[in-house]
Parts: sequence; C-alpha cells; structure tokens
Amino acid sequence: MMSRTLLAKLPPLCLSLALLLVFCVLPAHAARITGYRVIREPVCDRAGKRLLAVRSFERDGVPRLLVVDPETLASYDLPADSVKKSGDAGADLFRSTRLARALERYNSPPYRLQNGGAVRAETEVEGLFLTVDLCPSKRPFERDLFEAAAALGRGRAVPVAVMISGVWLSTHPQELAYLKDEIAAGRLAVTWVNHSYHHHYDPKVPLPENFLLAPGTDPLQEVLQTEELLLSQGLVPSPFFRFPGLVSDGGLMQRLKELSLIPVGSDAWLAKGEVPRQGSFILVHGNGNEPKGVKLLLPILKDKAPRLLPLPVAFGPNTGAL
Repeated sequence: MMSRTLLAKLPPLCLSLALLLVFCVLPAHAARITGYRVIREPVCDRAGKRLLAVRSFERDGVPRLLVVDPETLASYDLPADSVKKSGDAGADLFRSTRLARALERYNSPPYRLQNGGAVRAETEVEGLFLTVDLCPSKRPFERDLFEAAAALGRGRAVPVAVMISGVWLSTHPQELAYLKDEIAAGRLAVTWVNHSYHHHYDPKVPLPENFLLAPGTDPLQEVLQTEELLLSQGLVPSPFFRFPGLVSDGGLMQRLKELSLIPVGSDAWLAKGEVPRQGSFILVHGNGNEPKGVKLLLPILKDKAPRLLPLPVAFGPNTGAL
C-alpha cells in the first residue's frame, strides 16, 4: 500500500485516483464465522419444504444454518429462524432420499486407496461433468479453461464443479473475485466442492502416509476450515468432497459420511491419459500445477462443444420423495 508521505505529496485529483486504486485491489470484506458446528437435523422451511441442516454457525453474530435439499442436492446458507425442526418423521423420510442413498453407496466398503467414491454418473446421461481442482499453488491461474467453459453457454450459465482448497482460496483474492464475477454475470454456475484446507502433499512419501493420511493431519479441521472460509466469502459449500490426490481410506470415508459429504473421484483425469465419455467426471487443475490437463481440455471444449452438466445430476434421478 502507498505510504502516507507519498500520498501527502499528490495533487487532490491524483490523490483521489490513488486511493481508489488502493481500495480496488484490497480483498473484499470477509464475514466473521463463529460457533461452527456439525449437526444433522431434518428441518422444514417456511413453505414446508423438507431440508437437512448439516452445520450451524453465526455469521457476524447472526445465527445461520447450512442446509442441503436431500433430493436436489443443492445447498443453502439460511437464517436459523427461517426453518423449524421436523422431528422423528423428518428423520424417517430422510433415509429414503437421494442424499441418504448417495452417502450410503459412496462412503461404504470396499475402500480403495485411490479414487474412492463416485467417479462418474450413476445412470446414462448425455453430457460430461467438468471438475476443476484448485490445490494450493503459486503458479498462474488457468483462466482460459473457465472462459472456454463459459463460452459454451451462449447466454446461459455453464455448470462447473470447483474443487477448492482453503489455502488457495485465502491466497488468491483476485482469481476468486473473477469467479464470483462470472457467476454474477450468469456465465458460470459453480458448485463449490471442498478439497481440504491445506492439501498436504509430499512427493517423497508413499500414498498410505500422504495427503490427508499424513501423520498428524486433522481431517475434521481440514474439512470445516474450508467450509468456514467459503461461507465467510458468501459462497455456499456443496454436499460433495474431493480427497487431495484422490487418496483416502475407510476411516476418512466414514468421517465424510458423518459430515454428510459425498466423495467425488474421477474416471477422466486428463493429464493421466484418461479419456472422457458420456457421464464422465473430467478432472483438470485450474491452479497452474498441471498444464497438460488444460491443454487437453481446451480442444474438447472448443471443438467438440460438449454438454456440461451440474454435479448433482450424476447422482441418480430426483425422485421428489420429499
């Protein structure tokens, strides 16, 4: 930021322009999130719609709830007083929902060290699911891939799942502002997927002791810190999670289930030579760490113009049971 001495020497008009420039580049004010707790409570909104409250917290001192529609898999940040508990009847109904079925199916044995959970659409669909990992990185942001995706919309918001780490989010305010602008302009419809906070990785360590399996890692805090950070920025975490490196074990899977989160892997990690087909979860990195994947993706988006689908569509039909 400019020093007071330098600002004092500027003419009035230049001073105004300088101050405007300074404040434009500062990150947007983040809300204060406190009292963040994991819950699982069936609730109803004022219209009688049944939802599942999965987190309670205060934002700038005001009680809020993070809730998930268990049929559409959409998530919402709602005032706590805008819903009411639905009791045992709601709990019974939840067990037959789309969310409950996905949690049971994808967080259960057999457990794989890599690429556990959902890797593609459950049913036949006409389209692909674009998932973009934003692991911690100091390399340039891959803006081209988001622009190429947005160009497919032709006036409609294009769905993209952004797998975001807390460290990337907290160190890239300008890139985050760009994504927010694309959403506000109706060019992108982003599903915010938790990708852990620190995303620890040591290339010299074997997978069973790496990523979230590294000794001393607190998986609960890795999840919750990222959720809090998203909410502080006015972004709503989805009921999905991508393991760093796609590495996990049975203990991590069970923890995700307790947190009401569905693990999302991939059957089309482009940089590893995997070829997408209808229903695939495409995996690329938008943080500059894996340019090969972006280089392979851009011709797919520009030449083949695939239909990109929202991530919840992959998890079976919406039965409308609630």
